[in-house]
Amino acid sequence: MSELLFEIGTEELPAGFQKPALAQLQENFVRLAKELKLSHGTVVTLGTPRRLALLVEDIADSQPDSREELLGPSKQAGFDADGNPTRAAMGFARSKGADVDDLQVVETEKGEYLMLVQETRGVALSELLPGMLKDLIQGFSFAKSMRWGSNAATFARPIQWIVALHNGAVIPFSHEGMAASNLSRGHRFMANEDVPISDLAGYEKILADKFVDVDPAKRRSAVISEIEEAVSVSLDPAVAKVAVDEALVDTVCNLVERPFGVCGSFDEKFLELPDEALITSMREHQKYFPVTDTDNRLLPNFVAVNNTRVKDVDLTRTGHERVLRARLEDAFFFFAGDKKQKLEERLEALTGIIFQSKLGTMLEKTDRIVKLSGLLAEQFAPDSVTEVCRAARLCKTDLLTDMVGEFPSLQGNMGCAYALHDGESAAVALAIQEHYYPKRAGAELPSSVPGAIVGLADRLDTLSGCFGIGQIPTGTADPFGLRRISIAILHIIEHFRWTLPLADVIHKALSLYGDKVNGSNETVEQVLGFVRGRFVNDQVGRGAHQEAVEAVTTVGFDDVNDALQKIAALTEIRGKEDFSVLAASFKRIRNIIKENRATDVDKTLLSEPAEKELAAVFDKLSAEVEPMLGNRDYDAALAAMLSLKAPVDEFFNEVMVMAEDDAVRQNRLNLLTAISALFLRVGDISRMQTN
Repeated sequence: MSELLFEIGTEELPAGFQKPALAQLQENFVRLAKELKLSHGTVVTLGTPRRLALLVEDIADSQPDSREELLGPSKQAGFDADGNPTRAAMGFARSKGADVDDLQVVETEKGEYLMLVQETRGVALSELLPGMLKDLIQGFSFAKSMRWGSNAATFARPIQWIVALHNGAVIPFSHEGMAASNLSRGHRFMANEDVPISDLAGYEKILADKFVDVDPAKRRSAVISEIEEAVSVSLDPAVAKVAVDEALVDTVCNLVERPFGVCGSFDEKFLELPDEALITSMREHQKYFPVTDTDNRLLPNFVAVNNTRVKDVDLTRTGHERVLRARLEDAFFFFAGDKKQKLEERLEALTGIIFQSKLGTMLEKTDRIVKLSGLLAEQFAPDSVTEVCRAARLCKTDLLTDMVGEFPSLQGNMGCAYALHDGESAAVALAIQEHYYPKRAGAELPSSVPGAIVGLADRLDTLSGCFGIGQIPTGTADPFGLRRISIAILHIIEHFRWTLPLADVIHKALSLYGDKVNGSNETVEQVLGFVRGRFVNDQVGRGAHQEAVEAVTTVGFDDVNDALQKIAALTEIRGKEDFSVLAASFKRIRNIIKENRATDVDKTLLSEPAEKELAAVFDKLSAEVEPMLGNRDYDAALAAMLSLKAPVDEFFNEVMVMAEDDAVRQNRLNLLTAISALFLRVGDISRMQTN
């Protein structure tokens, strides 16, 4: 068994490129090894902004030898009466790259046949590695790639060195004229020199001695330790702590090869900025961490992470403070200027922002959001209709502010701050901020009903409008983020446990566009189908039982929380033996009735004891479960429906459904159709079979 070490040295890779690149490097190696039938042990990828490394243990020294027996035509078809090979035998041999003399006759269950035995000796790993490594370099897919100099190949950033070692020996391989070696590089500033690498065991230690922390997980921990220590050294740990933003930690981890933290300060006047504005100014441009007190209130301090140890920490701190001050002065200027004009006064200027070329301006969108929000508020928050409509009217006006123009991620946050400054109620201000929630998958949902209603109206308007003009997402394009919007709609409705017929509200949203869109029932069904697809994927992704989800959504999907209750009930009952048998019988019922829709049963046409018993049990059951279904008590309804298991089994054992008499046959089909219709009010349980 062997070991492989492969390192691609580059100019600094963007922070967001590294994690996906390392994942691709590992996946592509495993795939290539499988294709080449090379067994291997642990596969690890390590990396920094300047390198992507692959470390493989216990890789086979060669492919295994193989023996393949290929059966050809029969002996009778392969040789004529004189024993000469026919065209069939010659064609078979030629197709396999062999001679007719290589064929042998073997006895099979079908008689004598021609067989070719091909034995292939496995290729040595040393011969395979150059090609594998070239494939690995060419196998990356980056968000953006570049071509430099006279090179034909592209990469995220120029490749500057390649380390390729097999059992410590350099693999004779080159890429675009750059030959592999055993020489890596140390830290760009603290050890800018070649670093000989000998094996896997010493790889991390050797680079660590040259100030390179090549393990991203360890480097991430070091970032956290550095920023926390920087605060504890400069400030009183009893009253100050660093606000650890996990996403920012990930970014900073991928900007440095070894982190060094330094704590700085800024003028207290900047604390007058809204917290989110202050934090964003530090985070987005400078990658600085804010500092808070024990009550999570911002302090006039920050922590920067450097990629090198400095001799004069005070000088470095002053430099960071100077840069940040310029950023904060800009933000402070924007904030002060924005407050001179009320949000209400900006409303008409929304005509200058195009929402979508076919769907009109942002002011037109605002008018639709107000109307749709009002309708939803009347249903879910009748005491807050005025506040909801006010928030809807102002929710997009902060797009015209300088602060949001500089920091687009602050939309909503600045609207909230400016609304409070203008004297709007706290509920209106919060709704303006929260109507953007959740901002991404898994993010925070609105905490207030007004914010949720305005956010729901905003998203339903966008979703319906885009489908209304045929702007439907494809596998590669979703410019308005309609998938994300649909998930947000679903999560908001689920979170607030609202009973909301989606088809009705989608139809209303389309009607508010007038003749700008196709508001037909077909469009409504398209939108509903799209949302249903996101619902299925979301529920299965969150661990819901897939068969239960499909059983409910294939019958119908309009009310999110009703569907969730049905899925929960089906999931709960699916483990019972009687239900499994009943599900199989239900599938048989569905296959028999096919397109029959009639459910009227003429009791006088019931002649067999088994069908009379089934009809009687069904009549009693229908009366029993009707109020349960009306109250959405699907657990109780399904439990009651289990009483049909025995009479349905007996019916199929004793009764011929497709009787010769047309009336009797139709009556029996109607009985089964009525039973099917009852179950379908919960879901298509035929999809719930466990075998």
